[in-house]
Parts: sequence; C-alpha cells; structure tokens
Amino acid sequence: MKNRLVRLYHPWEKFFRKTVYSAFEAFLHAQMTNGIILMLFTLTALIWVNSPWSASYEHLLHTHIAFSVGSFSLDHSVHFWVNDGLMTLFFFHVGLEIKREILVGELSDFKVAVLPILAAIGGMVVPALIFFAITKGTLGASGWGIPMATDIAFAVSVVILLGKRISPALVTFLVALAIVDDLGAVSVIAIFYTAKIQILSLIIALALWCVLIVINRFGIRSALPYTIIGVFVWFFTLESGVHATIAGVLVAMTIPSLPKYDPRFFAKPMKELINGFEEDPIKDNFTLDDKQKRVVRGMKSQLCGVEAPLNRYEDGLHVPIGILIIPIFALINAGLPINFSSLDALLLEKVSLGVIFGLVLGKMLGIFGASYIAIKLGLAKLPEDTSMNQLFGVSFLGGIGFTMSIFVADLAYSDNPELLIQSKTAVLVASLIAGFTGYIWLRFIASSKSA
Repeated sequence: MKNRLVRLYHPWEKFFRKTVYSAFEAFLHAQMTNGIILMLFTLTALIWVNSPWSASYEHLLHTHIAFSVGSFSLDHSVHFWVNDGLMTLFFFHVGLEIKREILVGELSDFKVAVLPILAAIGGMVVPALIFFAITKGTLGASGWGIPMATDIAFAVSVVILLGKRISPALVTFLVALAIVDDLGAVSVIAIFYTAKIQILSLIIALALWCVLIVINRFGIRSALPYTIIGVFVWFFTLESGVHATIAGVLVAMTIPSLPKYDPRFFAKPMKELINGFEEDPIKDNFTLDDKQKRVVRGMKSQLCGVEAPLNRYEDGLHVPIGILIIPIFALINAGLPINFSSLDALLLEKVSLGVIFGLVLGKMLGIFGASYIAIKLGLAKLPEDTSMNQLFGVSFLGGIGFTMSIFVADLAYSDNPELLIQSKTAVLVASLIAGFTGYIWLRFIASSKSA
C-alpha cells in the first residue's frame, strides 16, 4: 500500500468536501467563471437602474464611506472607492501579469511575443484613430482611449465556449495580446487622462516607490512592507492628480519575482524535516510536541519560500479579482438608464458611433491587419495549428472592451453625464456585436486549420 496523507474528518465534512466544496472550488477556478459572473452583475446593474427602484441604485453610488485617524479623514463616495480603490487591486493584478509575462511568459521571448505585441499595438492605434476621426471637433473627442482596450475575461470566455475548435496556441495569442493591451491602456490613462499634477505629492509617491525597489533588491519578500508602503504610494498618487490606480501597476513591478529558496534544492531539506517529524510518535489525542511544532513551522516556511511572491500574489488574487472586484465594478458602472424609444438616436450620436466602429471595426482591422503584415514580412509567424481565417475571427474578440473601456469612459467624461451614457451604452452594444461576430466566425466559418 502506497504511503499517503490521511485526513481526519469531522462528521459531514467529508460529504461536504466531495459534494459542495470541491465542485465550488473547481467552479471558481474555471476559466469561464469570471466572464459569467461579470455578465450577471452587468445585467443586474442594467435591470436595477431601469426598474422602479432606480433611486436606490443612485443612493448606493453616492453613499459616502470615510476613513478617519485623528483630524485626518478620507471621505469619498462608493463610486470613488470602487473606481479608485478596489480597481487599484485590479491594476495591481494586471501589473503582476505583465511582469510575469515579460520575465518568463509569452512576452519573454521576442520571437514568440512579437506577433501579439504588434497585434495589440495595431488594435490600440486603429480604434483610437477611427474614434477621433468620427468625433473630431466635438466635446466627445477626448474619449479616443475608450475603444483601445480588450476585456480579457469576456474574450477568453468566448474562446473557451469554442472548445477544441481552435488551438491552444491561438488562446495564448489572445491572452498575450490582452496583456499588452492592458499595458497600453495603463500608459494611456497615466499620460492622457491625468488631472492637474501636484508635484510634491508625485515626488513623494515616486520616492516611496523607489523604497519598494530598494527593499526588493535587499531580498525582502514579506508582504507586510510592500502592503504598507504600497498603500502610501496609492494615497500620494491620488493626491498628485495622477489616477490612483496607476499605483497598483507601479507597486506590482516591485514585487519579488525570485523565490527565497531554490526549487532545485527543495526536496532534500523537506525530507530532513519529515524525518525529524517522524522521530517522535504522535500522541493518541493527535497533539504535537514542541519539536514537531517547530518542524511543521519549518516546513511551512520552506513551502512559502519555494514560491516567488510574484506568483503567490498573482494566484491568490485571481479569484477575488475575478469574482468580486471586477463584478462590483460592473455593478457600480454599468447601470445605464435605457430609453428604448430613443436608443437608436443615442447610438447614432458621434461618440456612440466612434466607440462602436472603434471596437468592432477598428479592433478587427488593427489586430488582424498588423498580424497579417507582420507574418507576410517574416517578422512573426502564425501560431501553431492556426489559420489566418481563425486569426481573423479572434481579432473580432479583441473588440470586447467592457471593463477597461468603461473605466476610461468614466475618466474621459466624468464632467459630462450625457456623453458618459452614450459611451457606456455604446461599449455594451459594441462588445456584444464583437463577441457574437467572433464566436460565429470561429464556430462556423473558421473551425479548422484548413478553413
């Protein structure tokens, strides 16, 4: 009989783990979950704001939450805390993904990364140009950054619905493209959607960020200093006028990417600890003696130290970001009052047309056009087991903007509610069109490599 870890169960615990916990845990980690939950919260917001209880939705948005210490108080609305607070954690997670991809992921090898990088650049530039061409000379022209972004949760969800009809390499291409896209969106927000800058606060924020870099170089891997200093980086970034969520990306770049212990030499000390644990017999009441407790703590330290903080934080945040923070963002920001009798007129406004044509047509032309040119010029190669037809279909999925597009819309039109409604409505419509078109193309037209 092979040695195995025996678990002691309380009554009903075994049944619960098998029938409820395991299924729920698997559900949380399923790749489609984030997209499904995001869709449900979006629908909830739309139904809520168009129901007889719409006043309660507005009340929720404008409810204030304050944090006070002595005479100091940070008092803002729920809308602010979601968009500038919780979304900082989302941007922190994005920053971790970008750093990992650059160091060891799809973006670490230039020859592999060049196609999604060029595709992402094309998918940002062309939509922005289309939007600006349509809205040039109007108040809405400042929203050119809205159609530049791709929502990775929704885009990947559509791909997963297709199952084995497309190759894993094409899924990897889409994910890498979305990550580069996120990096571009972060840069656009930092540079072009920043209010008047307070130099002193910005200098303090950058100085604290440099402190994080220093403690990284000194090999400090504990979460506590990064968390405490990171909060102050966020606060002073907020005070500087630069959008506070940028602090999330900056802090993420300082998180250590190397583990405390070399994984190649992990097994030997663990075996020694296990041997030390087994030297003393376990008591009948299953309690551990002092020596065994020290051994267990040593094993815990080894287990934590063999994984890089970058990977640990990214994995730990994946579920809360996907099933809590982004859905809450959707609930707070997707509540659009829709008058169906005037919906057609609203969608014919220049801002709406700029967003729809930018996301649907611009993304497709930018992503596929840049990819096609790069492949034909020999700068990049087509992903394995993939056809140009499939690449064309995936380029439509890049037009699912949603999260980041709505976020940029809030920044661009914060002082113009009418344009904000136009842009958000157009983002929802464009994302539906792009997602549906991409799915139909990949499902029925480009379902095989030979297509």
